[in-house]
Order: sequence, then C-alpha cells, then structure tokens
Amino acid sequence: MSLMKEFKQFAMRGNVVDMAVGIIIGAAFGKIVTSIVNDIIMPPIGLLLGGVNFTDFKLTLKEAAEGTSAVTLNYGNFIQVTIDFLIVAFAIFMIIKAMNRMKKKQEEAPAAPPAPSAQETLLTEIRDLLKKN
Repeated sequence: MSLMKEFKQFAMRGNVVDMAVGIIIGAAFGKIVTSIVNDIIMPPIGLLLGGVNFTDFKLTLKEAAEGTSAVTLNYGNFIQVTIDFLIVAFAIFMIIKAMNRMKKKQEEAPAAPPAPSAQETLLTEIRDLLKKN
C-alpha cells in the first residue's frame, strides 16, 4: 500500500474528521468564552478591586537599565489565565450536563414494543385458528 493511499485512508476516517470538527468548534467557542471573561466578567471584578486589572499585577525582579528591559514576574497574567480556564471548564461542564440531561430524557421515553418476529406471528395465527375450531 502506498504512503499516500494509507494517509488518505487515515485522514478520511470518521473519527479523525469528527475530531477536526470538534477542534474547530472548540477554538471558536474558546474565543467566545475569552470574550465573555475579558469583556463581561473581569471588568466588574476589577471594579470591585478598585479598577485594578489582573494582567497589570507583576513583581519586578530587576529594574530596567539603559539597554535592557525590566525583568518581571507576571503573576497577574497567571491569575487571569487561571480564571479564564475555570470559566471555560465550568461552561463546558454545563454544556455536557445539559446534553446528558437531554440524552437521559430520550432514554427514559418508553420505546414502542418491538414488532413480533415471523415465528411469533405464525404461532399467533395457529393459536387463533385452533380457537375457532
């Protein structure tokens, strides 16, 4: 089998295509959640903290000199990314929870009884004929 044919077989497998779609949708969803965090959630938190932006929190290890920039420990950025992660994780949790709830409702719905097999139908006809005679 040629390398190209083998690669085509791999790339066109259903689970690879599904994974690619999931990654693309996940990236788009990530942008939405990032916007919610940065534009909606963080401003009120910053206001409660006196207008402070988390990304501005840093510890200067070495001041800037003539030819070099300052060396800083940007722990505020870490706090911001951690909050972003927690919000994304919670949003995904809520989506999965809603999907599981919908799936559970579908499973709880009573299914129609299965149609009798050909053998059962034949036996039912024989029983009915015997009752008539």
